Amino acid sequence: MIDSFSEIYDTHPEVSLDFKFVQEAVRNGTTTPFLLIDLDLVRIKARRFKAAMPRVQPHYAFKANPHPEIAKVLIEEGVGFEVASIAELDALLELNVPAPEIFYSNPIKSRQYLQYAAAKGVQWYVLDSVDELRKIYSVKPDASLYLRVDTQNLGSDWPLSGKFGATLTECKEIIQEAAHLKADLAGVTFHVGSQCRNVENWHVGIDNAKMVFDLMAESGLEVRLLNIGGGYPVRHVKPIPSIEKIGESVNDAIADLPSSIRIMAEPGRYMVSDSAYLISRVVGTAVRAGTKWVYLDSGVFQGLMETHEGFQYEVYTDHDGQDEIPCTVAGPTCDSMDIMMRDEMLPADLKEGDYVYIPNAGAYTTAYASNFNGFSLPQVYILNK
Repeated sequence: MIDSFSEIYDTHPEVSLDFKFVQEAVRNGTTTPFLLIDLDLVRIKARRFKAAMPRVQPHYAFKANPHPEIAKVLIEEGVGFEVASIAELDALLELNVPAPEIFYSNPIKSRQYLQYAAAKGVQWYVLDSVDELRKIYSVKPDASLYLRVDTQNLGSDWPLSGKFGATLTECKEIIQEAAHLKADLAGVTFHVGSQCRNVENWHVGIDNAKMVFDLMAESGLEVRLLNIGGGYPVRHVKPIPSIEKIGESVNDAIADLPSSIRIMAEPGRYMVSDSAYLISRVVGTAVRAGTKWVYLDSGVFQGLMETHEGFQYEVYTDHDGQDEIPCTVAGPTCDSMDIMMRDEMLPADLKEGDYVYIPNAGAYTTAYASNFNGFSLPQVYILNK
């Protein structure tokens, strides 16, 4: 029985890149925008995840931040990988990650991508429809498959249900077709939603997977894999459940699963977000209809795309502690969608040339960034290689 808010949520700041490293980079005149990553923190997060769920093998969601130095640290820590494209696959093969241990977790894959992955030795592929089952089987009849099922995303900042995930009725049809084809449909996966702050979602997802396992067994399929997906939250402006609290729920839910079932997860943001700061400078200010606008040299197209989905970052400046006013924060491009924040409380005297520091920006920043409008990608600098 959980008795208090503090038993569910972290009420203390999570581990984060020491600001002294940021200050040193600024003093050295590093050109903005740039992302500063501390690999020691990536290592800490990997170890903490494994300690919280000893039976669950993490497979890093490579899309969160595909920098090779991050991948090297995770390889050293015994973390596996999942990919969504052949470009991601090639990057991992270059680092000598064994192809049979790379999970292809994009539920919809082109035939050309499947042929390429199969030729490289990838064995495990996700699906959530009869059509995808038939496509994979036609390319690689001996593929090991896992079925993505729909599950509740209640309490997640970004629900991911809808685009992917088979309903129970659809699962029955897929299982029936797999048995007919004699395909190796061997596992079940789900996703609780990004930045999930409801620990029960994992328990519900695992319980749903068990029901699908029973249907698979009844059809003569050999169940060997449970993939509990991603969604493990990091600390920004909202309180979150710690990985240890999530682990308690997961460990309880998987306790009755036989040892013959491999259990894995796909953490992405959790592994890398806390390890980095995004550092920008103010390129200009304006007052429009009585509101101060602050324009940065990084914006929606230079690493802050997730702000358009409602993601809230903390923002620090060298003027912290002075009078603050509500500001609109925008990026450098000419696109009107390049606006990251409205009513963000910032120092009233923030001006051109001032630095702006955004902590916990290691995930889905440089991965989303582009050269749109001719502006440069944030440079990446690595600590503790």
